[in-house]
Amino acid sequence: MSMKNSVTSIACLLLISSLSSIPALSQENTRSAQTQNESLIEGTVASVSRQTFVVRTEDNRFYLFTFNRYTDKPRSIAVGTRVRVDSRPGAETGTRLATRVRTLEGASSSQQPAGTDAAPIPESVRNVENDIRHEARRWRLGVRAGAAFDPELFMFGVHSQMGPIFGPRVFFRPSAEFAFGEVTDLIALNLEGVYRFTGSAERSNWSPYVGAGPALTFIHQSFQAGRNIDFGNFDFDAGFNILLGMQSRRGTFVEAKTSLWSRPAPVLRLIVGYNF
Repeated sequence: MSMKNSVTSIACLLLISSLSSIPALSQENTRSAQTQNESLIEGTVASVSRQTFVVRTEDNRFYLFTFNRYTDKPRSIAVGTRVRVDSRPGAETGTRLATRVRTLEGASSSQQPAGTDAAPIPESVRNVENDIRHEARRWRLGVRAGAAFDPELFMFGVHSQMGPIFGPRVFFRPSAEFAFGEVTDLIALNLEGVYRFTGSAERSNWSPYVGAGPALTFIHQSFQAGRNIDFGNFDFDAGFNILLGMQSRRGTFVEAKTSLWSRPAPVLRLIVGYNF
């Protein structure tokens, strides 16, 4: 019995020891993950825009950084300035979000890293930088076209995107749509707002969005042969639109929309568009 008790005691001690090591291992893994996500990079600023800056390291590697209102950085960063940047993976493919920027040396007449021949900024980095600059414009015009169902219509239109407003991912996007079918003509003025997500698409060129807003609809229906459009024959109705879609960083988007309380407006609209 004493031998059995001894074995039991040793087993209990080993079990307690293994359980007590789990929190320490978990903390070590957490610190390791944080170390991988956080990065300290030193180099020379090769390009600066209102939303981004590019840093060239001494071994001619290039890093594209974005920043936000929480980034601790100098008021201005000049091309040629040597900096040290704390960062983590950014929301855009091929970027890092700068959390802290420190100036090590001011800009000089020579913008090449010491002891190396400065390489030009790669085209891939330039493309991402241009896409971010393009998407960050606060006012954009766009066009759209698509099909409506119940009733079946061909439609096209124009819209404007303004923002962000009330938050970094909220945009006001009014639009005008014109639709024509066999017996139905429609003009719709939509006062919609959209919210763009990051989530699972934060490292993709495409991001999902949802939106809603009131619709002012003018509809004319006639079963007579031929089309004689007279705006005095249009009936007015107000409704409410609900929509969801996907938008690329370069401006192309696809969208599905339905209108509530505005029959005989189409139940479903499938739209493809582009933001300039």
